[in-house]
Amino acid sequence: MIRNSFLIAGLAAIGVGSMGLLSGCNPGTPEAPKPTDTKTEKPTATTAGARPEATDTGVKAEGDTIKIGLVAAKNGDDRPWGIDSEKGAMIAQDEINAAGGINGKKVQILVGDSASTPEGGKSAAEKLVSDGVVAILGEVASGTTALIEEVAFAKGIPVVTIGSTRTDLAAKGNNFFRVCYNDDFQGSTMAKFAFEGLKLHKVAIMTDNKLPYSQGLSKTFREAFTKLGGEIVDEQFYEKGQAQFSGQVENMKGKNPEGIFLSGYFTEVGAISKAIRGAGMKDAKLFGGDGWDSPSLITGGGEAIVDGHFCNHYNNADPRPEVQGFITKWKDKNNGAAPGTTMGALAYDAANMTFAAMKRCKDLTAKNIIAELENTENFPGVTGKITLKGQGGNPKKDATVVRVTKDGFTFAKTFPAE
Repeated sequence: MIRNSFLIAGLAAIGVGSMGLLSGCNPGTPEAPKPTDTKTEKPTATTAGARPEATDTGVKAEGDTIKIGLVAAKNGDDRPWGIDSEKGAMIAQDEINAAGGINGKKVQILVGDSASTPEGGKSAAEKLVSDGVVAILGEVASGTTALIEEVAFAKGIPVVTIGSTRTDLAAKGNNFFRVCYNDDFQGSTMAKFAFEGLKLHKVAIMTDNKLPYSQGLSKTFREAFTKLGGEIVDEQFYEKGQAQFSGQVENMKGKNPEGIFLSGYFTEVGAISKAIRGAGMKDAKLFGGDGWDSPSLITGGGEAIVDGHFCNHYNNADPRPEVQGFITKWKDKNNGAAPGTTMGALAYDAANMTFAAMKRCKDLTAKNIIAELENTENFPGVTGKITLKGQGGNPKKDATVVRVTKDGFTFAKTFPAE
């Protein structure tokens, strides 16, 4: 999600409940972004290669408690994902401590609030480092994670991101890992799903001009879809917080797209879907990336977004014991409510994968933890089996496409890791 970059553009309420759209931006079509010289990795889940080595500053676990940091949005637009991230990580913390901790030491997860801004995430990471953490989990927004990674790289501390999918993050240092797939993989996945699954050949794209996540995801989708033989008939741009999309929608309507790839966050996607249906494009298929992941997508889009599809990290209906066991634990701690987003499960996986790496360390230094995270193979996560070894920080794992219904999200198709 990732991804400010993972998945956000103006959420307003808290938890996994209803959120309103921000308004007041120019409803006209923003200027298209200029091409950049930024190189992106080949669109697979497993891009590897030499990465800059983080500075070894001798950071290690001291005393009887192992401190691990979590940067999550406890305030601001990203709060629903931040709250779920904290809940998932704390379930993992409670379990590891109940089982005796790591090599006899108690685990303590310290939470820093990003306040849904990159600068807030950087400040939170700096505070966690000063508090003596040996690893940092989070964030969801890629722009925020990029600054967290800068702080951690300078201190030689591993970062395991929960939901930051922006592809270039993994190349910044050998201390960076993810439990989520990257945007290259989900962009190519949705291109395959659109072309082969939905049988679409002429597609339009709507991109958030202020969101690197959206820009990168649109780019990967465009390249993969045209390579398959599809045609991009139009691309329109908007800005996060925008509430009116009539100009963009009318421009797209004139191109008669069979489907529309909406690469932004769910806050705008709901309003965009209503504008599309209101303009008479009743049959155009709507689909996007993991930025759609929130029950508030349905609140914002209503009937207009029903039967849309998006790429996600797992589905609550998955019968695997890892999934159903996690959901039971979640419900036990949340008054019977199931997870509303995938961030709780991703945070749970990030924490447990890090714990597993720590258990393999003879000496709990940050440098050793980085090395053991790199050695991760077939970790049995809630969101799927995760292999990091030889993958350059990106997990080799499957992607799930889900369908939007009036009551939630249902499984549509699994795409195996490439």
